[in-house]
Amino acid sequence: MGVAAVPGSGKTKTLSALAAKLIATGKMRGDQEVLIVTLVNSAVNNFARQIYGFLEEARLLPNIGYRVRTLHSLCGEIVRERPGLVGLADDFSILDEREASSVLTDAALAWLRSNPDSAENFLAPDMDADKRDRLRQNWTDLVVNVAGAFVRQAKDEQLSPDDLRGRIEQRGTRLPLAAMCIEVYAAYQRSLGYRGAVDFQDLIRLALTALQQDAAYLRRLHERFPYILEDEAQDSSLLQEKILRLLTGDNGNWVRVGDPNQAIYETFTTARPENLIAFTHEPGVTRKELPNSGRSTVAILELANALIRWSAQHPNPRIAAKKPLTPPYIEPTTKKDPQPNPPPDGVAVHLFPEALTPAAEIQLIANSLARWLPDHPDQTCAVLVPRNKRGFEIVDALKTANLPYVELLRSTTSTREAAGALAIMLAYLAKPDDANLLARTYLVYKRDDRDDEVLALKADNVAKALRKLTRVEDFLWNTIGGDWLDDSPEIAELETDDPFVKGGLELFRVIVRRWQEAVILPIDQLILLIAGELFLAEADIAIAHSIAVLLRGRADNHRDWRLPQFIDELTAIARNERGFLGMTEDDRGFNPDDHRGTVTVATMHSAKGLEWDRVYLLSVNNYDFPSAMPGDEYIGERWFIRDSLNLEAEALGQLRALIDNGDYYEGAATATARVDYASERLRLLYVGITRAKRELIVTTNTGRKGNVPPAVAFEAMRGFIDGQKS
Repeated sequence: MGVAAVPGSGKTKTLSALAAKLIATGKMRGDQEVLIVTLVNSAVNNFARQIYGFLEEARLLPNIGYRVRTLHSLCGEIVRERPGLVGLADDFSILDEREASSVLTDAALAWLRSNPDSAENFLAPDMDADKRDRLRQNWTDLVVNVAGAFVRQAKDEQLSPDDLRGRIEQRGTRLPLAAMCIEVYAAYQRSLGYRGAVDFQDLIRLALTALQQDAAYLRRLHERFPYILEDEAQDSSLLQEKILRLLTGDNGNWVRVGDPNQAIYETFTTARPENLIAFTHEPGVTRKELPNSGRSTVAILELANALIRWSAQHPNPRIAAKKPLTPPYIEPTTKKDPQPNPPPDGVAVHLFPEALTPAAEIQLIANSLARWLPDHPDQTCAVLVPRNKRGFEIVDALKTANLPYVELLRSTTSTREAAGALAIMLAYLAKPDDANLLARTYLVYKRDDRDDEVLALKADNVAKALRKLTRVEDFLWNTIGGDWLDDSPEIAELETDDPFVKGGLELFRVIVRRWQEAVILPIDQLILLIAGELFLAEADIAIAHSIAVLLRGRADNHRDWRLPQFIDELTAIARNERGFLGMTEDDRGFNPDDHRGTVTVATMHSAKGLEWDRVYLLSVNNYDFPSAMPGDEYIGERWFIRDSLNLEAEALGQLRALIDNGDYYEGAATATARVDYASERLRLLYVGITRAKRELIVTTNTGRKGNVPPAVAFEAMRGFIDGQKS
């Protein structure tokens, strides 16, 4: 069965009730289970909780008769039962995304060292020599991203580096991006082999191999799982579909529930929403709909439905033909439904009529929240942004306005600040004779004084004095008869205003000495020692513990790492270049009702599956939501690459040519990627709209250069709202 479920239709509750009913009917033997496969760990917990509740109501034993797994955890169980069958040792390890990214980066850097002129064929020809020299890091980052996308897709197609090398040699024609990615892929796989490790994509690929090669094992799984329920099926990949088809077999039962209109991960993953649509049209598959939603007031549902209808008349005919949004339309709940739609209290949808500067847009939202929050302490509220960076800017504005907030971004402000503070400490310990770094360390040590204007000024003055040290050891390791604290005229002058300056610096000296003596410790112990004397808040200490665990894992996988490499890792987290979700609620499930009277700041991607009474959608302009019309700009097309090529798309285009033994024309994949991306962003806008229960406020801005128009979809929605008013 294929089930199309609109936002807010209660698909999790429906699947949970179905699982409980299957268990309650007694059709399964004691050794059989309903298998529920979902996307993320938080959904696993949600399903388990709801099924537990249904079984408890039916007076049945909870936690028996069902198994809830993410695809990765399911595949991990399959491979661990048959590691030898797929060429793995019994003690193989699984690298998480951060570790795998680090190994891939090392492989790409090794390739770049062997091919120092690799960028020349792709750089824009009108750049001068100075710009080309400054582009080295941009090119490195791009190669890592391109290779990562290529490797993910190659693994989803079950193609090894040797397979691809054979195909490219047989072809005879030059495919430079594919050739580059194949070599990085090969080096990456060698590194995994040295570690006795696999990544998440390997885990899925090898699980499929195990099922294909061991017919007896597969039959036992058929017996174990007579019913398979798949959640978020629009995000299923080719490998996921193959695995679940095998597990279902000819006589099993497979229910796939999803919403192609909420397929918002194609750009980042191997998700293929068209697979679910094709499945619902297969012979023998029953198609059902869950069209009723009690989440939102009717005006918000009507706006979402208007966007679906408009997408079929999109001004770009390629997008209109692609049908990025399709029925079923969202219908309100019936009168007997236990979850009625919120009543229409005033105007539910507000589209701000003018395009603002980015700064003015943020100030508008902050002012609006300052007026609204005091009168609605029992309601939920969210500001949803298309990118993490915009979310950080909103957080800064909320902090300035002293408004309560919680972050649901790639990493939280507290995580980034803690990582940044620890990076500065390690940077000094790596260069203990550097007076400037010692001064920065002091300012971090006094970070709790920064909110007090007088104390912050005193700390700055002490840091200035420390920077003038010609020999740092004269302060830290003073000898008998000589102490910089006694001899420094700057310290003497500061003491006239504050007699505690010298005493404070003596304590700081003791602590820094202790850190210097501790540099021989393993990195996790060093981090915990520093954090214990640096942080006071429990949340910061908890974050430091998570960072210590992360860095210990890095040390285990990179025996040659020293302080500079750990500093780079912390700096990447602090700059949000590396996701660090260990201290967010992503893994255990975020509940907006736990944050009433507080603003949730989230990306539209991370808001999927959640709902708030009032929702602000920001930056609905033609950059963040392009329409694939002439003049649009795209985040995937780097400014320094010639002919506006999207190199990730072109690399995947060359991979497709190798797979299909077809033609490759430069630029064709970029043009297709524009249409695909614009279609996905339209679905992302739809997801954002359908997060709102009572009120929806949508704004647009003119971008960094001040010349970005509102998104075409924004204008279409404004036309719909104006038409309703008239």
